[in-house]
Amino acid sequence: MSLSAEEWDELRQEIPSTSDPFLQQYLSGRESLISQEKSSRADASFRASLSPIARRAAAIVDRIRAHEAETLWTPSFEEDLARQSDHTLFPGMMFMHAKDRMEGTRLWNIVRRMPKGALLHAHMDAMVDFDYLLDELIKLPGMHMSSDRPLSSPHAREDAGIVFRYREKGADDQSVWQEDSYKPGTFILLTKVADQFPEGGRSGFLAWLKSRCTLSLSDCHEHHHGIDAIWRKFAKCFVVVASIIHYEPMWRLFLRRLMSLLQADGVGWAELRFTWSLDYCRDRQEVPEKDYFHMFEVLQEEMERFKASPEGQGFWGLTTIWTTLRSLDTRAIIENMDHCITTKLAFPHLIAGYDVVGPEDWGRTLKDLLPELFWFRKQCAQEGVNLPFFLHAGETLGDGSSTDQNLYDAILLGTRRIGHAYSLYKHPLLIDMVREKRILVESCPISNEVLRLCSSVLAHPLPALLARGVACCLCNDDPAMLGQGSAGMSHDFWQALQGWENLGLAGLGSLAENSVRWAAFEDQEQAEWVKGVREASAGDGVKAERMRQWRVEWEKFCLWIVAEFGDEFDPEPQEAAGATESGPPEREG
Repeated sequence: MSLSAEEWDELRQEIPSTSDPFLQQYLSGRESLISQEKSSRADASFRASLSPIARRAAAIVDRIRAHEAETLWTPSFEEDLARQSDHTLFPGMMFMHAKDRMEGTRLWNIVRRMPKGALLHAHMDAMVDFDYLLDELIKLPGMHMSSDRPLSSPHAREDAGIVFRYREKGADDQSVWQEDSYKPGTFILLTKVADQFPEGGRSGFLAWLKSRCTLSLSDCHEHHHGIDAIWRKFAKCFVVVASIIHYEPMWRLFLRRLMSLLQADGVGWAELRFTWSLDYCRDRQEVPEKDYFHMFEVLQEEMERFKASPEGQGFWGLTTIWTTLRSLDTRAIIENMDHCITTKLAFPHLIAGYDVVGPEDWGRTLKDLLPELFWFRKQCAQEGVNLPFFLHAGETLGDGSSTDQNLYDAILLGTRRIGHAYSLYKHPLLIDMVREKRILVESCPISNEVLRLCSSVLAHPLPALLARGVACCLCNDDPAMLGQGSAGMSHDFWQALQGWENLGLAGLGSLAENSVRWAAFEDQEQAEWVKGVREASAGDGVKAERMRQWRVEWEKFCLWIVAEFGDEFDPEPQEAAGATESGPPEREG
């Protein structure tokens, strides 16, 4: 109905004001309800134990976040950006659209400086930026390239299997770019291949090769093609990249660059999924090694060299989680498992555990793999090696599908952490079990978005897990292929901080601390592992020491935030005189 001015004046008197006692009682109950729910969050203990400096830093970051949401991520910028893009800005927008703009924000500067603890879920081959790798590849003496077909058409250039190998001599009379001039499988000197690229010579070749190693903007946004389509492209990236770095000179360069990038991004430790066939060659050797020993020797050498260098001071190191492709048949899996055990015996500190990898919706389920996994457990016991499970599970949109049910088997098989666990939020009983068994979820928000599980970080289920008290950490999965660029975790940290209002700096700190608490710094039996998770910052062990080191760096970081941004964004500057640098009290994880 339409009211007259007199009727509205009379009716308005009946609407309670905000000072109405009944409305105040409602608001008080509302605040109590919100507080009660937040008390069960996974990061509640971390928040409760924040030092005064950390509390101020968290409040400052909240204000910066709100300021940037209002000034940098609003439709009012559409006119300014119209010449450059066709998308609308908003907080938590699609990662690949937001990436360039995020890297110019205050929040980006903050997360870049943050001590991120440990990177617990990432795949070795997808860690280092390809601009660097491909520039180094083309400079290597004797590097050759072959293809399984002539690369004479756009279709062939997109789908062909290409391989890079050292060769003393290749074919001089063929061109891989010509249909009638190339015999499939023939190796040609890489510099010659690059210079003959028909669309721009060497620079065009490097751009094309990079496109074969990474996912594009359209790849991740074309959701109507479904998940299988992008996984097909993604799997091809690994095939191309494998032969690039599975050669000693490139392997050494790769490791040096990897550790430098991690250290620069505030990552002190990394546990990298390792999925290599027996195709690794030593320097200037054409025949691959028969085992993995030399590759791990190089890993040990380069890690020690980096940690001893001025650049590597404070870097804790690397280890691997051995992985087998879930799509392989039983014989291939058993042979690979045997290599895992043999290599673990020779390099016990360089293999932390075991996993099976590959698209869950395509490969064999954990239920189907039970015979192989039980054989592996028995062999580990007989050989006296400790190789716990760190299993991928639930990286799917399914609800009750065989892939979704991998979560049940991962938990029943005693996994210490779950990779992705994207569909876990649909399983209330499993959530309780994960929480009670102290299983950590290795969450990879950008990976899940780019691989079309969700449209943006705003639709990601990680906040639901945190609200239910599930311990989680942030990881980058395959950063060089998925758009982050290279090894660091800042993009995933920024997306979480900007996208989820309930998280804040304190929640981000809790996720980083969890990564240290659940890291596999040393071999531990299950009982020791659980105790280490519970009492991570107590005692004199490696984990306790690194927890203390991380917390010192966290307090320094919070102090830097207050000093850098306090004048403009500190809501309570009067507390500055009473702030201290002391760390928070001990707490149970």
